[in-house]
Amino acid sequence: MSELHTILPVRPLTRESFAPFGDVLETDRAEIRLINGGTTERFHALSTASVDPDGRVIISLFRGQPRRFPYRVDMMERHPLGSQAFYPLADRPWLVVAAEDENGAPGEPQAFLARGTQGVNYRAKVWHHPLIAVGEVSDFLVVDREGRGANLEEQSYPQPYIIEDGGWT
Repeated sequence: MSELHTILPVRPLTRESFAPFGDVLETDRAEIRLINGGTTERFHALSTASVDPDGRVIISLFRGQPRRFPYRVDMMERHPLGSQAFYPLADRPWLVVAAEDENGAPGEPQAFLARGTQGVNYRAKVWHHPLIAVGEVSDFLVVDREGRGANLEEQSYPQPYIIEDGGWT
């Protein structure tokens, strides 16, 4: 028996295409400040972390296992009390999937191929798929919220969206 599903196209991650969901973290077009006696370039304020008054900003390391393709996007999550940023620590591509809110549930997802030099910062309340590493085990620096209150909502799709193997590995 075949399952009903929708193929989810993957497009390159750009500031413009990702703008409805948050910020793309990359050094292109960033303000550069020389610090430490001119020995260090600071790519200043690529994004801003946000948390509610009961939370605090934390920095973590996530180690993502590579996903197998074709991959089923059958659920999304969001964090209503703070933003969540992911930045890869190796120059490996990875996938970003986000959706606009439709009456408290995730709408149709959009998939983006991020270069290994691009991160994202999802704004609070933005539906997104958990981390999708491709090819190899990959480490990510993650900035998000810790504190009192329910900061994780999950929703399943009635039918999955399928990301076909794009040869990213």
